[in-house]
Amino acid sequence: MPHPAVVRLRELLPPPGSGGDAVDWERIEQTTGLAFPADYRDFVELYGGGEIDAYLSVSTPPVPGSPYADLLDRGEPALPDSFREELGALLPTGALPPLLPFVDSASSDVAFWLCDGAPDDWRVAVFRRQTPHGTSRWTVFDGGAAAWCVAVLTGEAHPFSERLAVSGGHEFASWRGA
Repeated sequence: MPHPAVVRLRELLPPPGSGGDAVDWERIEQTTGLAFPADYRDFVELYGGGEIDAYLSVSTPPVPGSPYADLLDRGEPALPDSFREELGALLPTGALPPLLPFVDSASSDVAFWLCDGAPDDWRVAVFRRQTPHGTSRWTVFDGGAAAWCVAVLTGEAHPFSERLAVSGGHEFASWRGA
């Protein structure tokens, strides 16, 4: 049974006809020591790597042939201290956990997991490259990757430099094509 947030996402974003990506999650955890949230694993198995509305690029673990299979190569971002401090100020403890980027926008915004605690407890933080003066570059979403995607596609959350359309349908373009 897919994660409940992935079930809701499927209602908003039809999965590609070509299917998702098969990933050996246990092997990745054994070789890297990194486990991933259940909702993200379900997302990858249903959708795979690709783009949402030709605006958001979703990274995956290694999948032969996929140009989106760079998740494990991305690692901790090199952010200026001021950006890290700004994000830390938005977190309850002020302590910044490790960050792992998993989505990029066409506007060069980046969605990160806040890798704090068990993977299913990871929250999402988005860094916006373009913000009005005096506005935080960061938006923190108190939920996982699939719930965050639902919030973005329904207009509940607006974490990017540009707003996604909420009316009409949404499209996922797989790296495999149709």
